Formats: sequence, C-alpha cells, structure tokens
Amino acid sequence: MKTLFGVTTAMTTPFTKRGSLDTEALEQQTDFLVDKGVHALYPCGTTGEMYLMTARERMLAAQTVVNRAGGRVSVFVHCGAMHMDEAVRLARHAADIGADGIGVVTPSYFGVPDDAIVEYYRKVCGKVPRDFPVYAYAIPQLAKNDITAECMRRIADACPNVVGIKYSYPDLKRFIEYLALGRGLSVVFGADDLFLPALVMGGAGSVSGCSSCVPEPFVNVYRYFKAGDMEKAREEQMRCFRLVRVLKGGSDLAVFKAVQAMRGVRGGYTKAPLPGLSDAEHGRLREELAEYLGA
Repeated sequence: MKTLFGVTTAMTTPFTKRGSLDTEALEQQTDFLVDKGVHALYPCGTTGEMYLMTARERMLAAQTVVNRAGGRVSVFVHCGAMHMDEAVRLARHAADIGADGIGVVTPSYFGVPDDAIVEYYRKVCGKVPRDFPVYAYAIPQLAKNDITAECMRRIADACPNVVGIKYSYPDLKRFIEYLALGRGLSVVFGADDLFLPALVMGGAGSVSGCSSCVPEPFVNVYRYFKAGDMEKAREEQMRCFRLVRVLKGGSDLAVFKAVQAMRGVRGGYTKAPLPGLSDAEHGRLREELAEYLGA
C-alpha cells in the first residue's frame, strides 16, 4: 500500500468573504505546491479548518484537490470527524474519488479510553477497501485524546490497512517510540521545527502546515538529507525553525493565507469564527518574512 514520504503539505482551505469554498483558489494552491516540489498533499485536516466545514464542503475540497493534482503527487485526504458516521462517509468518498489514502484523527473533545480508540479505527477502516491506506492521526493538544505507542500497536493489529501514524505533538521521544514498534509502520511528524531530527531517527517525513505557504526550505531539508549533505540539511532546518516562529506554528491560520497571498496564491479568508489579520499584522508579517518571500 502507498505511504507518505518527504514533505506532505497540510493544505489550507480558501474561503470567500461570505464563507463559501473557493475551488479556483484551491486549484491554484494545488498547482503552487506541486510546482514547488512537495511530495504529497493533505487537504481537509487541521490546517484546512476541517471541523468548521460541512461534510459536503469537505467532499468538494477533496474532489477538487484530487482532480487538480491529477496523479502528479499523492493525495491523502483527512477524514476524521466528530461523528463516526461522518468519518466513514468521508473515508468512503475519498476512496471513491481516487485519493491515494486518508488520515483519520482520534475521537475528539470527549476523552475516551484506548479500547474505544482502537474500536473507532477498526470501524472506520473496515468501511473502506482493505488495500486502501489509512494513517492514524494524533494531535492531543487539540483533539483531547492521544495515541500511545501501545495503543498504536493495537490499532495496527486490528486494522490491516493502517499503514502508519501522523503525530502532531512536538514530542520526539514519543515519535521514536512509534518507530520502535517496527512492523513497517510509516511515521510522519507534524512538528515542522523537528523535521530533520525526525528524518535522522528514521521517520518517513513531515505533514507540514507551514509548507502550505513557504514549502521551499522543507523540500530542501528532505532533498539534502536524501543526498547525504547534512550540513546543507541543517542549514535549511534552521531556516524552517525561524520560519515556524514567524508563522506562529500554525496557531493562526489567517497567517498562512496571508503569506499565500503575498506569494501570488489566493489564500482566501478563514471561516468564522476564526479571525483575519489587521493591516498592521500584514505589514509586520511581510517584514519578518523578507528572506522567504523571494524563495
């Protein structure tokens, strides 16, 4: 089954001022990212404002990205939802439209035990083809629930089509615990400022929100790492480290969209209740990103 590697970009979702999905802008973003050399696209995740979108909007966004990518890069659609039936519906839709795989975040908001987490993945994975790749997705700082290494082992045992885990909490020790499970599991990191350390330890790559607007240094980290040029890889990782600080690590999605606009990509608006940026914030951001905007 297909797995992620290198730089997988967690895409933003561009909305109009009225809050509707801007499919033309999403197509433009897809082309921009493919042209910049990212290895895969990940629409409708946290960076894509997933829980602020209806199922219909998420399906349209997924269809738009899959169609526009046209097989140039892999597309893994995020399908986790607050309601299990909706997660199943989104997962089936992703398989039907020709996505290369999906990610599914843990149950959210309400705390649940490991047994319930394993059963959640078993039920969702059982509703798509057995050879359709699925990534578990842990982001405990937002979703409430975590996936321990032991829980991940149980998920992999229960779900033959779970090929790996996307881990989006900056805990390198936990990341290594996932790697230590072996079993051929693909482990990808969502902590952009730890991309190179994750690669050095054997991780498959990154699912990067910050690369949605400035993908070049992340692509360069992977390129130099694969070429064995660790000095250059470290230099680019330090550029990533500084960039993540300026972009607030993805905590304000309006920042990503503003930077996309600065680079000629229609970033669009965030969806209410998420705020936009003031003119003063735009100005400060442009100054702080001077070394990246000409990348």
